[in-house]
Amino acid sequence: MRTLRSIRLLLLVLAILAIPATSFAQFGVSITIAPPELVVYTQPVCPEEGYIWTPGYWAYGDDGYYWVPGTWVEPPAVGVLWTPGYWGWDNGRYAWNDGYWGPEVGFYGGVNYGYGYGGVGYEGGYWRNNQFSYNTYVNNIGGGHFRNTYRRTVNVNTRNYVSYNGGSGGLTARPSAAEESAAHARHDTPTAAQLGHQRAASQNHELLASVNHGRPPIAATSKPGEFSGKGVVAARGAATETKANENRAAATRATETKANENRAAATRATETKTNENRAAATRATENNANANRAAENKAAATRTNENKAAENKPSRTRATTPEHATSARPAQPAARSEAPRSEAKPVRASPSAQPARQAAPPRTQSAPRAAAPQRQAAPRQAAAPKPQQQARPSEAKPEQKEPR
Repeated sequence: MRTLRSIRLLLLVLAILAIPATSFAQFGVSITIAPPELVVYTQPVCPEEGYIWTPGYWAYGDDGYYWVPGTWVEPPAVGVLWTPGYWGWDNGRYAWNDGYWGPEVGFYGGVNYGYGYGGVGYEGGYWRNNQFSYNTYVNNIGGGHFRNTYRRTVNVNTRNYVSYNGGSGGLTARPSAAEESAAHARHDTPTAAQLGHQRAASQNHELLASVNHGRPPIAATSKPGEFSGKGVVAARGAATETKANENRAAATRATETKANENRAAATRATETKTNENRAAATRATENNANANRAAENKAAATRTNENKAAENKPSRTRATTPEHATSARPAQPAARSEAPRSEAKPVRASPSAQPARQAAPPRTQSAPRAAAPQRQAAPRQAAAPKPQQQARPSEAKPEQKEPR
């Protein structure tokens, strides 16, 4: 009988020793209620080169599920990567599988935690020459002061936020051979900073799912345990994020309003300057036009005065010449014209008549015909024969031609 008991006890000890050490840490908590969907948030800036991102997750406490914010963590050793924990369905219960540090990334339930953890492996960076290189496509490194970076496109799934594997509505992913090997290889448990970070989250009432309804005000932090300050990021749609967005929107509106006012003031100043320049140009043009018109009017007035002076000069000349000299001008053409000769023909029958007396009347009658106004206006014809020559008898010579 004792021998049988000893054999049974020995078999039990051997069975316990045959269980891998990792299996003891495989399941931390088992419950029947599925965890909420993953929280959507923006990754904060990495505080220092060498830190590795560990995504946020739902943990379970005395008051139910609470959110453990994602954070940047300094790894326990060079060359190790973080395998996130996950909730898995097992024998009618949801059990939590703890995360761990190791040289390779193992299986984490196919959960899409984001920022390099898309469900399989890690695409956020890798170790090279004892330096961690960051993929800036999925990591927020701030101002780019890091020396080891690269950029590689990663397929980001923004439709599936299921936080558990198996069970009703859970993910159906299964571990690969490499992931199984990574789970059984030597690995390190979470660091003291990570454990303190989770403990602080469990004591924060606002992080309870029953309070924040899946939108915690602290969704991610720059460093473990820092739940306040500029490194804290709220979940999308949370009240804190809404307030922050409102403040940013108000600041943006104020900046845009100020910029619009400055642009409007600059536009008004430009328009005013342009109007002043146009007004000055218009005045200058009008002044030039007025000066030109004044010059033209002055020139026209000068020409008019000169023309009037030229017209008045002959009149003054005629006014200064004796009247009998002006009236005697037509006497010369009267002596040359043949019109009086035809009128003197009847004188032939009276040879005894005095020729001078008979010829005098025709000369007197022809003088007024030649005294036209236009001939009097010519100043050069003023030298007409004197009137006393008409009384000389010798000028009756034209009567001698009548015997023809």
